[in-house]
Amino acid sequence: MTVELWELALLIAAGTIAGMLNVIAGGGSLMTVPIMLFLGLSGPEANGTNRISIIAQNIVAVRTFFRRGFSEFRLSLTLSAAAIPGAILGALVGVQLDGEWFDRVLALVMLVVLVLMQIPGKKSAESTGLLTRRRLVLGHILMFGAGCWGGFIQVGVGFILMPILHRVMGLDLVRTNMHKVFIALTYNLFAIVVFATAVSIHWQFGLALAAGNAMGGYFGARFSVQGGEVWIRRIFTAVLIIFIIKLVLP
Repeated sequence: MTVELWELALLIAAGTIAGMLNVIAGGGSLMTVPIMLFLGLSGPEANGTNRISIIAQNIVAVRTFFRRGFSEFRLSLTLSAAAIPGAILGALVGVQLDGEWFDRVLALVMLVVLVLMQIPGKKSAESTGLLTRRRLVLGHILMFGAGCWGGFIQVGVGFILMPILHRVMGLDLVRTNMHKVFIALTYNLFAIVVFATAVSIHWQFGLALAAGNAMGGYFGARFSVQGGEVWIRRIFTAVLIIFIIKLVLP
């Protein structure tokens, strides 16, 4: 498959925007996956190729959070361990996926998340970030389901991870994003292996997206720390509404 220079430039630009969206809120794959379909990849190929950019983006994001003093690797690792089996299972289904029938389901998931994020949580949990045993256990159980979705399609997984970390576990939104990028990094390392063994990964497209996503991940992580919860919540809500409309309308 011959790759044109304009195609690579388009993917780098889209990857940069998607990387910022993925770190701050989620939904960046709703931009990158359709572009790869437009450029001629099948659904499973685009789904697998997209993982290259997600991994690159989150490596940069994790490093940026760490350098700015935000890291809780023990909790990140246990949450990732809960998500990885689900991601492998989801990827095994995802390699068979083709077409766009999942759009309406994704729109429904986003709508549910939008409603949940507007319900006020307990002040103590959101301001202190204290975790009870019940919150920890429930968060890890739900993380398996989030891993299933992430391995299956990846699109919109941020809209699932954020409510688990923020609403269920009571983490503030900066810590939520910090854990989210680590979890997405680790389970995608396993998911991409499943895709690579079953479908053709387009490495040129993937690396072009990865260059853009890495830049977007860096700027997204910086904005997440500097902008604080208020701006993250506003951007998250706006992105949800835009993508719900995009998915529902023909």
